[in-house]
Amino acid sequence: MLISVIRGKKNGAGLALYANRKKGFGNRTKTIIMKIFSDELVAEAARVNHVADLSHATIGETLLVAQYLEQKTGIPFIRMDQGSPGLPANKYGIEAEKRALDSGIGSQYPAAAGVPELKAAASEFVKAFINVDVSPRACIPTVGSVAGSFGSFIACCQRDPKKDKVLFIDPGFPIQKSQLRILGISWKEFDIYPYRGEALRAKLEEELKDGDVAAIVYSNPNNPAWISLEEDELKIIGDLATKHDVIIMEDLAYFAMDNRRDLSHPYVEPYVRTVARYTDNYILMLSSSKIFSYAGQRMALVCISDKLFDRHFPALAERYHDTGVFGPTFIASIQYMITSGCTATTQYGYAEMLRLSCEGKINFVEDTKEYAVRAQKMKKIFCDNGFTITYPKDVSEPIGDGFFFSLSFPGMTGGELASELIHYGVSSINLDTTGSLQPGVRACTSRMRDELYPVLEERMKAFKEDHGTK
Repeated sequence: MLISVIRGKKNGAGLALYANRKKGFGNRTKTIIMKIFSDELVAEAARVNHVADLSHATIGETLLVAQYLEQKTGIPFIRMDQGSPGLPANKYGIEAEKRALDSGIGSQYPAAAGVPELKAAASEFVKAFINVDVSPRACIPTVGSVAGSFGSFIACCQRDPKKDKVLFIDPGFPIQKSQLRILGISWKEFDIYPYRGEALRAKLEEELKDGDVAAIVYSNPNNPAWISLEEDELKIIGDLATKHDVIIMEDLAYFAMDNRRDLSHPYVEPYVRTVARYTDNYILMLSSSKIFSYAGQRMALVCISDKLFDRHFPALAERYHDTGVFGPTFIASIQYMITSGCTATTQYGYAEMLRLSCEGKINFVEDTKEYAVRAQKMKKIFCDNGFTITYPKDVSEPIGDGFFFSLSFPGMTGGELASELIHYGVSSINLDTTGSLQPGVRACTSRMRDELYPVLEERMKAFKEDHGTK
């Protein structure tokens, strides 16, 4: 097939490439008027970076293709792929790390359980913003929440030989299923889209009835859709976790970033929603990456309920030749084997940021509101040009604005949309890679900049024109 390419003038969007051809989606055929990148160039980018299928590309693969096209042409991409923070790292953490390094701690191995200052600050932070009591001993630093979930999967799935599966309330973070592939652990999954509110109870009972589920995993607010489980739903999950002896792994990477209510004041309602109010079978994963923009330092916390921390499991004792108590086994026999402890200076930096947040001297909620501003602007541009929000509401209200949102376009699958957007200089990921059954893509706001809004608007107007929506 011959594609005629006309070079356009240099403008805010860079050097535009126009391609005329016929393209079909479903039962529609439309003449494509304008694309930034030709099919040949996109195919080259995929081939060079060993990406087999752009429509189902991982976050990392999509990132590589976008970078290749940017570097080859000089045309800027609207990067909605990787959820890397787009704000400066918190200065208080940086200064605390410097002080810690100057004190000479760099010559000593950090304790596997974490430095006392961080453990105490973590316990107080959970009390201040969640209003849940977790003792310092049960707050364990990990090298990012990815390391925390990796160790948690091991501990949860080895504690009882009859419980060897993980249940994902999707959509979710694709990396966690990749971890289970490495570990050889099976999983179940379901898209929560049709199971909001009381419908969640029957669905969970169905998934848990065989007694083989060791842990349930979800993020709240949700990556990728930014939905948030409501109190009644969390109570359902907590009640059933207790009934079926399942451990809830609650990923709070986007802690207090639900902008619909003011969660910025420590020790004051409203508190961050959590399953920890409704069961003792929980592991909370708290990351410094988003709320403090501290992703480069790879620091997070696993906060285990005190009752679970102290619970004895004969299967753990037999495997690791230790006491078989969940918390100590997790720390010494599992997590230490993965990370050998967390960088000591970063622990002190994290401790300082948590402590100052509890004192009201850092307002991390206010600091991260920029993501909500970006989401509002980006959603408007997309929705003005024929897109819809794939997951538009929670049980009782529309979703908030924040780090992520989801997008659909009439007549396109998620794979078609993700692949087609690449041609218009917009990178995203197909929602089906997150366990979603809805046709759409994930959009991340973190890398958006003021000068890119007009570029995005121009490209989405062309996308709308090319793909025939009114």
